[in-house]
Amino acid sequence: MDFSDLLGGAHHDDTSSQKTEQSSPLKSLKIDLDFYSESIKEISLEMIAEGYTLFPIFIAHQHEVNLGEIILDRYELNTSWSIHASSLEEFVDRGVIKEDRKSQFEKRFKSADKYMCLFVVVPEGANFVFYPYK
Repeated sequence: MDFSDLLGGAHHDDTSSQKTEQSSPLKSLKIDLDFYSESIKEISLEMIAEGYTLFPIFIAHQHEVNLGEIILDRYELNTSWSIHASSLEEFVDRGVIKEDRKSQFEKRFKSADKYMCLFVVVPEGANFVFYPYK
C-alpha cells in the first residue's frame, strides 16, 4: 500500500466528515515524515548494516504502543507523531504478522534505502505503508 492510499481513505463512506477526520491526521503524518526522513533512513540503514534485520519497520503513532523502541518522540520534538523502530522479526514474534505471511511480506518489502516501511497506527486500525525518503 502506498501513502496516498491512506490519505484517500481506505473506506468509501458517504459522509465527508468521516473522510476529513480520516485524512486529517494522515496529512500531519506526511509533514512529520518529511521532517523525520533523514533520521529514519539513517536508523534503517544502521539496523541493516549491524545485522539486526533486513526488514526494518517504523511504527508511526499518536498514542501508546508496546512494540519496538521509541526513536522520535513527538513530545520532545514538538511534532504530531512518534516513531518507534522495529523489525519484521519482532512483528512475527509478537504475532502482528503471522508466520505463514512472513515470506509474502518479504517479497513486497521495498528497498530500505529508498523507502521507509511504516506501520501506521490510528484509532480506526493500523496498516503498512511504504513512504519514499525525502
